[in-house]
Amino acid sequence: MQESATGRGSGGNVIAALASLIVPGLGQLAQGRIFSALLQLVASGILWVLSFGLLGWLGHLLAALDAALWRGPAGVRSAK
Repeated sequence: MQESATGRGSGGNVIAALASLIVPGLGQLAQGRIFSALLQLVASGILWVLSFGLLGWLGHLLAALDAALWRGPAGVRSAK
């Protein structure tokens, strides 16, 4: 049985999640999702500014979760 290299829990997603935890959107960018990366970066920046630095960490966590739980492109699935 072979698992997908881009599926949930794969090594690539773990690295992407860690990258997004440090810089929101960096993990999405590593996964090739440019629009999602920009959206995560802007949303996190807005959270940092509007909450005076109190809720900025939430943007980092949401970006990391998005990168970690991404299942890959819809047309590419692993064969079982």
